Amino acid sequence: MLGMFLMICAHGAGNRMIQEIFQHSGETVHRHFHSVLNVVSKLARDIIRPRLNYNDGIGAHKPCNERYLPFFKDCIGALNGTHVKARLPQGQEIPYIGRKGYLTQNILVVVDFNMCFTFALAGWEGSAHDNRIFREALRRQELNFPHPLKNKYYLVDSGYSHTKEYMAPYRGDNVRYHLSDFRRGATRQLREPRGCIEKFNYLHSSRKNIVERTFGEWKVRWSILRDMPYYNIDTQRDIVIATMPIHNYIRKKCNVDNAFQTAENKRYSPSVDFDVGTTSTANNIDDENVSEESNVHCLWLRDMIATDICNV
Repeated sequence: MLGMFLMICAHGAGNRMIQEIFQHSGETVHRHFHSVLNVVSKLARDIIRPRLNYNDGIGAHKPCNERYLPFFKDCIGALNGTHVKARLPQGQEIPYIGRKGYLTQNILVVVDFNMCFTFALAGWEGSAHDNRIFREALRRQELNFPHPLKNKYYLVDSGYSHTKEYMAPYRGDNVRYHLSDFRRGATRQLREPRGCIEKFNYLHSSRKNIVERTFGEWKVRWSILRDMPYYNIDTQRDIVIATMPIHNYIRKKCNVDNAFQTAENKRYSPSVDFDVGTTSTANNIDDENVSEESNVHCLWLRDMIATDICNV
């Protein structure tokens, strides 16, 4: 049963191929796949979560590179959204059409610095704004979102608001943020970050890049995420979630894994279109819940970090 499930998810094998390999009927293959999917999806609740002491900022919840520690010492992970291709019946496609013109489901995740998922919310329409999904994750207590505490925070990109506990980069028409922006210059001088704001953005993007690395490794390993079969949308959501605890298990238990070793390389660039960062501007997360005092504090903290980076 488990072998069938893994072959379908990891290699994108169809029902007919599984019938040939395991010498079972199509009905048996279908039943076993959904049986394992149901079990692994339930296991996800216990595996896709941070350590109990994650707010202490130790272990996988601490930037392991000394390059970031002096500045982002209170950062415990990174948050972002990604898209996975979806299949919908005719007449139900429109809400799921993403910004690139094809059907997707939008997924919100939090990762630690060991490239493990610590929170995931899947199944949203491809057209849904990242911030809308984020607000829902914060609002619904039954989802058990791992909130930062004690002045800790997650790194987020420019698609999210900069607030207490969620540190976003500086934005502006002539302000670079993404690593690719700093690689476009013809000379080293043009590629170098300009001023304190861009120096902050460069280090912020370099550290938040742990999300892109995690997405890249995850989607390369699981072929089904790149070409989702014609299951109903709830099953497609469960497939996305079910691959994450196995991802975490491999990361924690396998001393040598080629996919993770590739993703750890500092020159690594994901070879699949993981479609990260669906928006370039942020909506307010919830202005009623963000006090003026806390907003002033988070702006001051970011400015202080930027100044420290600039003075090094």
